[in-house]
Amino acid sequence: MSMATETAGSGVDGDRARFSGLCADVESYYSARVAKYGATPRGVDWSCQATQDLRFVQLLKLCDFSAPFSLNDIGCGYGALCAYLAKRHPQAAIDYLGIDLSLSMVSRARRRFSASGRRFKVGKVSPRRATYSVASGIMNINVGGSRASWEAFVAEMLADLCRASLRGFSVNFIIGEVAGTADADAAPVQLYRTSPQPWIQYCERELGCTVETIDGYGMNEVTLLARCNES
Repeated sequence: MSMATETAGSGVDGDRARFSGLCADVESYYSARVAKYGATPRGVDWSCQATQDLRFVQLLKLCDFSAPFSLNDIGCGYGALCAYLAKRHPQAAIDYLGIDLSLSMVSRARRRFSASGRRFKVGKVSPRRATYSVASGIMNINVGGSRASWEAFVAEMLADLCRASLRGFSVNFIIGEVAGTADADAAPVQLYRTSPQPWIQYCERELGCTVETIDGYGMNEVTLLARCNES
């Protein structure tokens, strides 16, 4: 049995309270970040605009921009992906929904980007099934839980992404095995570092996806493009 399968477990209902606590901690962490740094890459724990955009490039390789599609942006933050799409794909017909745990993030996103075809919602999962779903960085900050509890949470998030996606979803992970402090001036948190292989196997074996990996784009991370069984 793979590590991902073990951490996902069979008692998902029993984990709801624990996941609720993790969600509350994640919401508090990112609300504090955006309050401190504003609607900027630092506000969502990225170092700069260039690396944030580079991650969007990889995640969006999942999408076919030649035809209209719907897109869930899970962990949308202040809506940076909307600005990127407007700049890089201005002619694309995209029905966009951003979802984030933090009301502070969603409020900023609504003020900056709400328009026809662009909506934002506070929550953990998408209320709809879209053509594609993307999640940039939401697996990477473990806000004080054990590694086992965080991996169970990651497994649930991946399953939620799969359920919310008709054609596929994309996520990124920091590569490595050593956990470290995310930011010296933040509350105690850890970067979640992992080999991608257990999560590739989880998406393939447990979620029935075909997975493509993208790496070598200048950062110590990997992007997974998971294409769903459309039956």
